[in-house]
Amino acid sequence: MGLFGRRKTVFVDADILVIGGGMAGCGATYESRYWGRDLKIVCVEKANIERSGAVAQGLYAINCYMGMQWGENQPEDHVRYARNDLMGLVREDLGYDIARHVDSTVHKLEEWGLPIMRDPKTGRYQREGKWQIMIHGESYKPIVAEAARKAATEVYNRIMVTHLLMDAKQANRVAGAVGFNVRTGDFHVFRGKAVIVCAGGASHIFQPRSVGEGMGRTWYAPWSSASAYALPIQVGAKMTQMENRIVLTRFKDGYGPVGAYFLHLKTYTQNGYGEEYEKRWYEDTKALVGDYIDRHPVPTCLRNHAILREVAAGRGPIRMVTKEAFQDPHKETVGWENFLGMTIGQAVVWASQNIDPKHINPELTTSEPYVMGSHATCSGAWASGPEDYAPAEYQWGYNRMMTVDGLFGAGDTIGGTAHKFSSGSFTEGRIAGKAAVKYVKDMKNGQPQVSEQEYRDLEKLIYQPLENYRIGRNEIVAGTVSPSYLLPIHGLQRLEKIMDEYVGGISTNYMTNGVLLERGLELLAMLKEDMSHMGAEDLHSLQRTWELHHRLLASESVTHHTLFREETRWPGYYYRGDHMKLDDENWHCFTLSRYDRNTGKWEMEKAPVYHIVD
Repeated sequence: MGLFGRRKTVFVDADILVIGGGMAGCGATYESRYWGRDLKIVCVEKANIERSGAVAQGLYAINCYMGMQWGENQPEDHVRYARNDLMGLVREDLGYDIARHVDSTVHKLEEWGLPIMRDPKTGRYQREGKWQIMIHGESYKPIVAEAARKAATEVYNRIMVTHLLMDAKQANRVAGAVGFNVRTGDFHVFRGKAVIVCAGGASHIFQPRSVGEGMGRTWYAPWSSASAYALPIQVGAKMTQMENRIVLTRFKDGYGPVGAYFLHLKTYTQNGYGEEYEKRWYEDTKALVGDYIDRHPVPTCLRNHAILREVAAGRGPIRMVTKEAFQDPHKETVGWENFLGMTIGQAVVWASQNIDPKHINPELTTSEPYVMGSHATCSGAWASGPEDYAPAEYQWGYNRMMTVDGLFGAGDTIGGTAHKFSSGSFTEGRIAGKAAVKYVKDMKNGQPQVSEQEYRDLEKLIYQPLENYRIGRNEIVAGTVSPSYLLPIHGLQRLEKIMDEYVGGISTNYMTNGVLLERGLELLAMLKEDMSHMGAEDLHSLQRTWELHHRLLASESVTHHTLFREETRWPGYYYRGDHMKLDDENWHCFTLSRYDRNTGKWEMEKAPVYHIVD
């Protein structure tokens, strides 16, 4: 096997092991050092923390900032906002915990060199909306990564973490993680007293609108491969609200964000005939969700619903009216900079299609669904809340600890905390880091015990696709199709097709039902069986193979949750055709799941929603 036959095993011991070097991971690493000055803190990242995570390309706004120093908003206000947007279902204790700390995080980012725009008249941060402040964010991630690098004992870049390790002596306690270097192939065994999962959510589990060579052009980071969910799921951590996938309204083909246009440029939308259309669907929406349509602001999913209904009625495309705003030179500059500092691809698409938004109103569309706990939905792991604020039922351990001892999370990983975005994810990382340090210092029995048998079995499993390819490729006499193995791209396309057609993707206009979901689970089970026949021709393909493993496990979770919740709680994100209405009487609750890796079975249950903020 040449290079692969010479791979080394690298052992790394840590007090705090942070998996993922995005915004949450950098926050966890930074804060762990503050409270654990004498601890060994290790951050492991699949790419390079300089430019990794959802903020990698840059960001034009910080979307979660209270402005408490100026009396603009209070943490309770943000909880009410998130609760309203998610149709009543958020973990208010977790959301409040982030909101009360996020301002200090933003101030720290500014101290580190992040340029935040200010209103020349008031001296306050320039507001884009009620919760958003505008930044020059081309170097947002490198600025944050520098703080994490300085705080960490060691940063391991280019390591794909595939599995968590469990304590060989103590049941239900995490002990570390294993993975491989995507450049050298070396096998890494990380042993940690506490593990904080800050990996990415799930893009590319549903078929994207961009296909062929444009497949990587999705709105959410295309390299976010659901590790945030798969890693905890594999070791039996409870997950929550995994049915609460998100569908974004975005500029067509480039997936450019619309927030700055709506909020700062004060643009608005029309149908293909230049008509206002949202009011037309008021009664239709009210029949589905009741008084939620009368809330202010209107929940995001319901605005999506109006777009979908209008297009289905044959009055598309939906357009963003930019011609008026772009007559103002300042607004025109802001409009272009919004993409050049964050989504350059959208500017390129417009140039390639002869679209100048000063003269042509560009099209909008709805994205394929994503699963991500850091943005505007609540999917993720079920976590213990802050001891001073969480109800007893939400509190079984340290803050942000999952239902597995010593396993913490932040960012995309933690469920129930919508609308945290980049600043909130970094803040939640800090919260988790502080709690993990306390956990380590409180430990009475020292270093967890890692089983050599377990990590050697996992090593064999991880590298098996390379062996499958080495042997199976000899059976190919022409072309590229093998009778003995699947390539990662084939598996990914198969997964996306299943999720798209059976679990409410773009081809069904986000519609599904119990029968479709059951069939989807059958097809996912068949794909799961075939995963043992994956072939990887090199380390890049091996990485893609394990990303597919993670996406598949998260997809199973999404499908089980969607089947379990027998209502349409978020029209515009997905529809249960057999339960088309929101049902507060039976489903004003959280859905929880737990996966048993020994049996492959999923257990589903309900958990109560506590409304702490009036």
